[in-house]
Amino acid sequence: MKFLCIECDRQMAFAERELPGDGTLAAVFTCPACSRSVAMLTNPMETQLVASLGVQIGGRTVPEQPFELTRTTVEGGRADAFSDIPAPAGGRPVWDEAARERLGRVPSFVRGMVQRIYADYAAERRIAVITPEVMDTARRELGLEGM
Repeated sequence: MKFLCIECDRQMAFAERELPGDGTLAAVFTCPACSRSVAMLTNPMETQLVASLGVQIGGRTVPEQPFELTRTTVEGGRADAFSDIPAPAGGRPVWDEAARERLGRVPSFVRGMVQRIYADYAAERRIAVITPEVMDTARRELGLEGM
């Protein structure tokens, strides 16, 4: 939600946040051009809802990250869970160029899951390099051919 100054037609900037102590929340926004201010006061239920959602009043201080809400709510997730190509560390298999290209054709919203399936398959069988042939074998053995 953003507030606009009617006089200047400019977006108002966050100025301050107050928690009066009665369960309410007050947020003040000021026009950078004419210094007019507007305050938003929430009731205790709205304040509790905002707090439970983890919303920070006053805007972002860091840029958005891909899947940031998902990443912050999943416990024990790996930092590289959404990377396109896994780093060959900790005994994990590496991807050859043809397999990497084939993985790149998988829709992005399931690519991480598909990558993990093949990487786990190869790691369990001590396969050092994932190739298109390894991917084909994994699909057959895991019963994924119809997918």
